[in-house]
This record gives sequence, C-alpha cells and structure tokens, in this order.
Amino acid sequence: MSLAFHHITFTHDGASVALFEDVTVHFDAGWTGVVGANGSGKTTLLHLAAGLLEQQQGQVRRAEHTMLCPQRTDNAPDLFSDFITAVDAEACTLRGKLHVGDDWIERWPTLSHGERKRAQIGVALWQEPDVLLLDEPTNHIDSAARMLLINALQEFRGVGLVVSHDRELLDLLCRQCLFLVPPRAVLRPGGYSQATADGERDASSRRNRRQQLQQELQRIKDEAKRRHAKAAKADRQKSKRGLARGDSDARAKLDLVRVSGKDGQAGRVAKQLDGRIAQLEDEIAAVHVDPQQKTQFWLEGSVSPRRILFSLPEKMIPLDDTRTLRIPAITMQRDDRIAVTGANGLGKSTFIRHMLQDLDLEADRLVYLPQEIDLAETRRIMNDVRRLPRDERGKVFTVVSALGSNPKRLLQNDDASPGELRKVLLALGVIRRPYLIVMDEPTNHLDLQAIEHLESALSDCPCGLILVSHDHRFLSNVASIRWDLIQRDTQIEMRMESGF
Repeated sequence: MSLAFHHITFTHDGASVALFEDVTVHFDAGWTGVVGANGSGKTTLLHLAAGLLEQQQGQVRRAEHTMLCPQRTDNAPDLFSDFITAVDAEACTLRGKLHVGDDWIERWPTLSHGERKRAQIGVALWQEPDVLLLDEPTNHIDSAARMLLINALQEFRGVGLVVSHDRELLDLLCRQCLFLVPPRAVLRPGGYSQATADGERDASSRRNRRQQLQQELQRIKDEAKRRHAKAAKADRQKSKRGLARGDSDARAKLDLVRVSGKDGQAGRVAKQLDGRIAQLEDEIAAVHVDPQQKTQFWLEGSVSPRRILFSLPEKMIPLDDTRTLRIPAITMQRDDRIAVTGANGLGKSTFIRHMLQDLDLEADRLVYLPQEIDLAETRRIMNDVRRLPRDERGKVFTVVSALGSNPKRLLQNDDASPGELRKVLLALGVIRRPYLIVMDEPTNHLDLQAIEHLESALSDCPCGLILVSHDHRFLSNVASIRWDLIQRDTQIEMRMESGF
C-alpha cells in the first residue's frame, strides 16, 4: 500500500501561478499530516490524491481503494445506513468507540457537526480503505469525542493523509508532516511540534546562509568596482593620445607595458570578479527563504456608547422531543469577552441563534461568523468583496494578509477555502467597526499560524466578544468569562463563571 506523487504540477483554472510545481513525494503506511496556510493547497492535494482533480503534469500513483472524508458534513455519508445496522464486529466496535447512536439516521438533520464528523469517519474506517484522506477531522468535535476519534484513527493500518490545524492530533497521530508553501512541498519527519521545530531550524540556517552570501556579494561588488576603476585609469594612462610626437621615450615605455601584459592585469581581475558576482547571485537565488508574515494586526473595532451591551430574560429552548435548554437571565458588558463551551449536541449553536434573534443592536454593529457557509454563499461573498470600493477592499486584504493568506491568490479563486472565507468575513466585519463580534467555532478551518494571529488580534479588540469553541487553548488566551452548558437529566443548563 502506498501513495506517490511524481513531478506533479497543478494550476487552478484562471490562476496565473502554479499551486504545485514539480512536486514529488511518497507516502507509505501510517499517518502524514498536511500543513500549510489557508489557500496553500491542502484540500487540493487531497483531491489530487483521490483522483477528483487532474494534474497538468506528472503522475499520481494511488491504491485502488482510496477514500476521502471532506470537511463538509451536510449530507449523511454513503453506506451510513448499512454501517448503523451492520452486526459485524468491526462496525459494532467503531460505533461504540465513536459513540455513534442507532437513531442517528433519523436524527441527521439535528445532529451537531461534531456528531456528523464522527459518523462520517466511522463509515470510512469500517470500509477499511487502503488510503484514507481526512480533511479537518476534528473540526466541531469536543474534547472527549476528539480523543475517541484519535484513538480510532491510531488503529488504522493503511496510508493516511490528514489535513488539520489540531496540534495535538498531528502530534499524537502522525509520523511525518508535509508542509505546503506554494509551489513547493517539504516532507519532514515527526509530528507537528517536531517537524515545525526542524523546519524553523532549517529556515533559520537558510536565512543565515543567504545573509552571509549577500554580504560576500556586496564585498565582491565593491572590490570589482575598485578594479574596474583601476582598469579604466590604466587604459587612460596607456593611451598615446596626448603624447608629443617627438616624445619617443614615453611611447617606448607604453609599448613595454603592453608587451609585458601589466596594462591588462587590473582588467583581467575585474572580469574574474564579475564572474564571481554572477556565481554568488546564482547561489543566493538557490537559497529559498519563505517570506515572514506579519505577526499581528489591530482589530479596529469600536466601543458601544452603552455600558450594558444587552440584557436578555431567562428563556427555555426546546432542543428535541426529550431535552430542553434553560438559559438564565444574561447581561453582557460592552467589553466582555465570553467563551461559550460544552459538549457536542448540548445546544451551543442553538443558543447563539436564539440570542441573536433577541438582541437590540444595530445590524451594522453586529458581526456574526457561523460555523459553516455553503458554496453558493461563499461565491456571493467573494463577488461582493471584488465590488467593494478600492479603499475598503484594501482594508479587507490588509486583515486577510495579516492572517496569513495571499490576497492576490484569493481574488483569483471564486471557491475560497473555508479558512480563507472566515478571514474574509472577519475582515469585512472589522471595517464596520462593530460593537459585538460573535464567532461560532472561530478556529475551525484556520491554519495554525492564522489561529495565533487571530488570538493576538482578538486580545486587543475593543468591542465585545462571544466565542463558541472547543479549542480551550485559544479560549484561555482570549476570553475572561465562561458560559458552560451542562446536561442534568433531560434539561441542559448554562453555568456562568468568571475567568477561564
């Protein structure tokens, strides 16, 4: 079992530059993490591996039984009904490990995205593919379910590629990581932490080497300039023009210099230095140094003139036939940073939807980023961005660039990746100077560098924040108040705590 890319070149339709250029990489049994900035081609790589896209050059050699689990979970996976009703040991074991309910076929429309993702991967593992391709498998999954999923994936014995921003998943699961920096791909051993540390050491070494070469180049250029000046002076001095016709001694001395070759020595050295300059310039060009992204940006929000941003009365929200979500009376100050937490299926997103309906805030002062946006809406948003006035579009792309994506590349593609779209939506919100930003799973689909940049930006944001997330590390760096959903029999309650 193996998967191999041989000299692959791929360019999206309408793009002016290649996403992959002469990429060669071989994958054996075991898990490989695929890491890179949003828009660097992670999902495209999986689609090439699955045969859903065709490369312009090169060859992909894949096993016959190759399966892809995409990011989206709108529809139940093929064979889901068979998986639920199967009585073989593998199906029963997987359903137990992943806590997949027997009633999930009927409940699919009401399942959380995390529950749907567990079902999707359970069906894939049950079919025992030779190659399994996973696109952000831990998105929307709570901590407990995430460990269940990791344990199940660790038992897979085929060739696995996993695109993820989940550092713990990549460290626990992967024996190597493929880093995408278009149009290149670099394979490094170890999980994300080890591979990243190795990559940083390599990048630092390359930067130092490039700096040394550039310093040597400048030294040689200065010397060449001096030698060329000396050669030019020698040329002027050896010329017989200006000598008196009768000055035979001076003319004889010039002839002697020409015969001995001393008059051309400065010129020959200058030409040798020119050759060394060309050699150094080639060496510098061969030392690839990735551009370093900006590490942070100021999220230019605004502060509500009201000290109390909103107050809502106690509310009971029915979740299904048996469970009810009780929300106590809540009040939010204008600069509160609130984390909404709880296990999958307890109604976090349902609470957010009901809260947004009841808020008394100007529409242009509220920014809401949902968990998922369909393809049609993605294309509409990107078209709207292209039609923005130049100054507003420039502000949007400043934020997008600070979060690690290339605005020019983004403009070329109507089908922006989910991670890129979240950056665009946040940027569109920034230019509205909101009083409140509500984000449902803000780190989903974002690359690791972008998550760190987002943490920094939200930490400095002057407006109110409500963040729904399973990423406790992210929340602990941003939020100061916690609204935690917990289940008590058939009722789910919200517990409010200061600090995180």
